[in-house]
Amino acid sequence: MEKKSNWQLFQNLLVKNNIKKLYHFTDRENLDSIIQHGGLYSWADCDQRGISIPRPGGSEQSRSLDRRDNLQHFVRVSFTTQHPMMYVAMNDGRISNPVILEIDPEVIFWQGCQYADRNATKNGAHVGKELDDFQRIHFSTIKAKKHFDLTPEEQPFFQAEVLVPNFIPLKYITNVGNFGIPIPSKPQQLQSKEAYTAQITRSTPTAFIFLVDQSVSMRNKTVLHGEEMTLADAVSRIVNNQINELVLRCIKTNEVRHYYDIAIIGYGSSVYSGWNGNLEGRFFVSPQEIKDNPYRKIISREEVRTRKGLSVKEVEKTQWLQARCDGSRTNMYAAFQKAKALLEEWIEDKHEKDCYPPTIINITDGAFNDATADAMQQMANELKSMFTNDGNVLLFNIHISPNSANSVTFPISKQELVGDSIGANLFDMSSLLPARYNADISKVRKEDNDKVRHVAMAQNADMSTLIQLMDIGTPTNISQNK
Repeated sequence: MEKKSNWQLFQNLLVKNNIKKLYHFTDRENLDSIIQHGGLYSWADCDQRGISIPRPGGSEQSRSLDRRDNLQHFVRVSFTTQHPMMYVAMNDGRISNPVILEIDPEVIFWQGCQYADRNATKNGAHVGKELDDFQRIHFSTIKAKKHFDLTPEEQPFFQAEVLVPNFIPLKYITNVGNFGIPIPSKPQQLQSKEAYTAQITRSTPTAFIFLVDQSVSMRNKTVLHGEEMTLADAVSRIVNNQINELVLRCIKTNEVRHYYDIAIIGYGSSVYSGWNGNLEGRFFVSPQEIKDNPYRKIISREEVRTRKGLSVKEVEKTQWLQARCDGSRTNMYAAFQKAKALLEEWIEDKHEKDCYPPTIINITDGAFNDATADAMQQMANELKSMFTNDGNVLLFNIHISPNSANSVTFPISKQELVGDSIGANLFDMSSLLPARYNADISKVRKEDNDKVRHVAMAQNADMSTLIQLMDIGTPTNISQNK
C-alpha cells in the first residue's frame, strides 16, 4: 500500500502515545467470509462485490449516515477494544458473539486514509486525511478502559476512528490466525473450522464459574428428591453434585487430570469465594485441589434408576459450597464484575491456545438490586464479548422458583417468557447458544428443531429442571460431539 509522503510524522505520534494496535469488532460468524475474501472490505465494497455479510454490525441507519457523509467505502477501525457501538449492536441483536480483530497501525500511513476525532458521522466530528486531522484525536481519552470512565464531555472522543479506504488485507489483521480457522494460501479455498468444537484437554483446558445467589429470599422452601428444604440448600446440593461430577470426569487411570478450572462466586450483600474449608478465599481451583480438599460430608437423598424405575435412596455426598441465605441485597452486578476479572486473567493466559470458551452459570431466584438494568446489560455484554480462539464466553442465567408454573427453558424468543421483567432482563443478558447444544436442549424442551438457536436462560425453573440445565451447561465431551 502506498504511504503518505510524511508518514514518519504519523509514526512519531503513534510512538509518543504508545499506540501499537488498532481494533475492529465483528461477529464470529463473519470470520469465514473475511478470510475467504482475503481481508476486511467496507460494507459498500461488499455490496459491489456480491459479498454477503452473515452478521453485519452496522444498522440501516448507520449505513444511511455513511452515505450522507460519503463514508460508505471506508473500513472503520478504532483505538479501543471496548467500543460502545459493539454493545449497541449486541443489544440490537445484530451481533451475538463479537470478536475483536487487531489491526496493524501501519494502515494509518496509507494514502487516502482519514481520521475522525469521534464517530465520523456524529455532529461536530472533525474528519480529514492530513497530519493536523490526526493530531486532533484526544489520545489521552482513547486510552481509557471504557467510555463510562470518562466525563460526559470527553465520552464522544473515546470513539475516535481511522477510516481506511475500501479494504484491509488479511496480513494487516494481526490476530486473524488466532481463531482456529485455517488461513489458506489461496483464500478462496477456505476450509473453515466450526466454533465451539475445541477438544478439552490438559493442554487446552476450559473453565467453569458458578455464580450463586445467597440473598435472604433464598430461604423460600422448595422440594428436592421429595425432601423439603430452602432454595439455598437445594441449590448448594445441586452445585456440589455438579462439581463432583466434573471432578469425576477428570479421573483417568487413578490420575486427576487438569481439564478445567472451576470457580464458585457467592453473592448477597457482598461478593465472595463460594469455596469452604481449605479452599476458602480461593476462586479458580483445579480438579485435583477440589478432590483433595472436601469441606464436609452430608447424607442426601438421590434419585437412582433401577429395573423397576426411579427410586430414591440416601447417599453420602461431598460438599464444598455451603448453603447461605443471609444477604440483605442481591449484588449480581458485582458478582459479574468479579467473574469478568477472573476471566480476563484466565483468557490472557490461554490466548494462544485453542480452548473451549469458559462457561458462567448464574443461579438466582430474584432481581438484582445493585445496578440499573442498563448497567447490568452492559456488564453482561462485556462478559459475552470475551472470547478464546474457539468461541465466546457462554453466560447462562437460571431463574429458579419454588413454583414452576409458567416455567420456560432455553427460549428461542423473548415472546416465550411470561410475568414480570426478571425473565426479560435475564433473556437479554444471556448468551445465544451454538447449535451443538440443541440435541440436549431438545430433551428438556421435548421438541426437536436443529434449525433454531436457543438462549442460555430459564425462568421459574424448579430443582429437577435446574439439575438438567446444569448438566447441559457443563459439557466436557466436545471432541465426541463436534
